[in-house]
Amino acid sequence: MNERHLIHFIDRAGNRDSQLVRVAVAAGCWPLVYRSVEELCSARPSDGIVIASDDPPRCGVIHAFEMMTAARIWLPLIAVSEKPIPARVVSAIKAGVFDYLKLPLQEEWLRGAIRRIRTEAEAHVRSLRRRIEARSRIGKLSLRERQVLDRLACGGSNKVIARDLNISPRTVEIYRANMMAKLHAAHSAEAVRMRVEAQLDDRSTERA
Repeated sequence: MNERHLIHFIDRAGNRDSQLVRVAVAAGCWPLVYRSVEELCSARPSDGIVIASDDPPRCGVIHAFEMMTAARIWLPLIAVSEKPIPARVVSAIKAGVFDYLKLPLQEEWLRGAIRRIRTEAEAHVRSLRRRIEARSRIGKLSLRERQVLDRLACGGSNKVIARDLNISPRTVEIYRANMMAKLHAAHSAEAVRMRVEAQLDDRSTERA
């Protein structure tokens, strides 16, 4: 059996087990059920697909995704919900969740998701890992260094950045050099690429 057919269900409510397992088996999968994302992270699976119920506000799928990422579990995550809310679906996909399906889960939907994962998951996980690594490095920057990076990504020169932040061009050069060192970027284009890969919201637009 293809290892990608291993399905890790996170069902906190515990009342969907039988239906989820039946659909997984019917779709040719080998299901494993966990009561929490913490239990999944303790098991540290290295193969398969994770399907997690999106139960806001305490146990949302984005929380599960963040915990998996922190545990370095790089498996495709599919969210499921009885009443998907469009805003939550968009937020989940933007965060890195691979797909979002409606409950009760249908065999055809699961098979379709598995087909997409076969063709897209490898690139999805590579992109996800680059994003997490970029965010980790950018998170080590000081506010000023982040402000310089944000403006550099918008095409600002040292003089433009200096004027925008009300500091001298020489000070911008110092912040820029420190920023590049922390990002381990060999050149400005690499730092900008990292900023793009991180997919961060602009947050440092105020003058300090």
